[in-house]
Amino acid sequence: MSGKQRLLVVSNSLPVSAKRLGEDSWSLEMGMGGLVSGLMGVKDFEQRWIGWAGVNVPDGAGQKALTAALAEKKCIPVFLDEDTANQYFNGYSNNILWPLFHYLGLPQEDRPATKWSYESQFAAYQKANRIFADVIINHYEEGDIVWCHDFHLMFLPKYLKEYNSNMKVGWFLHTPFPSLEVYRTLPSRSELLRAVLMADSVGFHTHDFARNFLNACTSILGVQGTLEAIEDQGRVTRITVCAIGIDSERFTRTIELPEVQKLMKEFKEEFSGKKVILGVERLDTIKGIPEKMQAFEIFLEENEYWRDKVVLLQFGVPSRTDVPIYKKLKRQVHEIAGRINARFGSLSAVPVHYLDRSIDFYPLCALYAISDVTLITSLWDGMNLVSSEFVACQDSKRGVLILSEFAGAAQALGAGAIVVNPRSLTEVAAAIGRALDMPAEERDERHRLNFEYVTTHTAQNWADFIISNMCDANLVTEPRLLVVFKTLPVGRDSWSFEMDLVSRLMEVKEFEFKFETRWIGCGGVNVPDEAGQKAVAAALAEKKCIPVFLDEDTTDHYYNGYCNY
Repeated sequence: MSGKQRLLVVSNSLPVSAKRLGEDSWSLEMGMGGLVSGLMGVKDFEQRWIGWAGVNVPDGAGQKALTAALAEKKCIPVFLDEDTANQYFNGYSNNILWPLFHYLGLPQEDRPATKWSYESQFAAYQKANRIFADVIINHYEEGDIVWCHDFHLMFLPKYLKEYNSNMKVGWFLHTPFPSLEVYRTLPSRSELLRAVLMADSVGFHTHDFARNFLNACTSILGVQGTLEAIEDQGRVTRITVCAIGIDSERFTRTIELPEVQKLMKEFKEEFSGKKVILGVERLDTIKGIPEKMQAFEIFLEENEYWRDKVVLLQFGVPSRTDVPIYKKLKRQVHEIAGRINARFGSLSAVPVHYLDRSIDFYPLCALYAISDVTLITSLWDGMNLVSSEFVACQDSKRGVLILSEFAGAAQALGAGAIVVNPRSLTEVAAAIGRALDMPAEERDERHRLNFEYVTTHTAQNWADFIISNMCDANLVTEPRLLVVFKTLPVGRDSWSFEMDLVSRLMEVKEFEFKFETRWIGCGGVNVPDEAGQKAVAAALAEKKCIPVFLDEDTTDHYYNGYCNY
């Protein structure tokens, strides 16, 4: 038995793809993605991963065999029947919540032409969340921490807390949380918010996403809260903001391996004499791949010098290949790539190399290491870890990161990146030129800032912080409020407590939420000696006040002079 605390990571899908070989035989392959990449760096907990198997397994023998095979990978499968899986995953999760959370709006429902109604998708979503909860409960041991991830599982905290109110449950959203004006259009808006608020801790990548969630809760549910915590019907849920990181050491170690060094040499020879702009994304409507290519086309139009000296190497990892809008996106990307190559290509130069496939880890690290620019043009993105992975592999090359302002990573890596609006194609084209021509000194400084961030804000740090907040959440029943005013709410001569300012502030609606309050301000008298200051501070501490001491001349110039004169 391991001495580490158990962490049950719960996500829609397992980090393993399964393929059936026979009645009781399965082939398993580890997958990759933002969450998988992030959690691979978490080492201080004994992890078990719970999620949908991703395949329909209707027979008991198949389920038993797959469960046994997955146990070796420390994975626990959730089995869903085909209709429930379709309406929960392809329906409510990806047809309704995903577009809404990425500002694409709700689908327009035409009942005669729609395969599933909104109500049936919502019912399947609740049913699937209930099945997830049953699997967790069956494997739960006292002291386990249950960490639920993403918009697929918003009802899970509610179902788990109904079973065991003492269970430590956290929920983390890896996408943006939309603004109130967008979120309030969702028919089931209240039910989802109340279910999520049953968690001990709710986490987001950025303060913007957390602020949107808080606004939704206060406006739609009428609850009180701050960016620290929200109170709903006597329960306090802690709000945590912490951007996910990567296991940066894994990348820095990998690029030193002989196999990877060999690949780097091969790639350098293949692209000899050319600058390499790298793009690695899922082929998804929010990733901005068409916008990226169109901006690159504008850059080539305006910069004849670079036409045979730069290449855009873009990977479009297949995603939801059976969905019509994704089929259309694939055609669009191929058409743009073909057009650019026809306009600016030659026998010796192909400006766009577009590949419809994923890429293995070693070649990926090698490409990160030899690229001159990584270009990320997400229209909306919860975080985007490609940016961090690129930085981790660039300590020798010192390439430039161009990063969409609508990716959560922009708030973490903005100091060292060139931050752009991906919908402004001319702005992105100009950023490409700036990156390619950037002086070495500026590249070094930008890389230094980002490399320092990536290597100190790791996946392990992220997990430690979030889980610590989960464990301490029940202690935060009274978030501290520091009220800073020019003077303390005490009498000038007698130090008696006066309630005038206090009573006025208590009329503010936000004070209906119970705060542990501390007042900070000037005491109103000159106390030049240390002994007197110490005595005054001790007396004021009983009134939950913290004095600021100013000398007489400063007080006169500050209060009677600049402030009041």
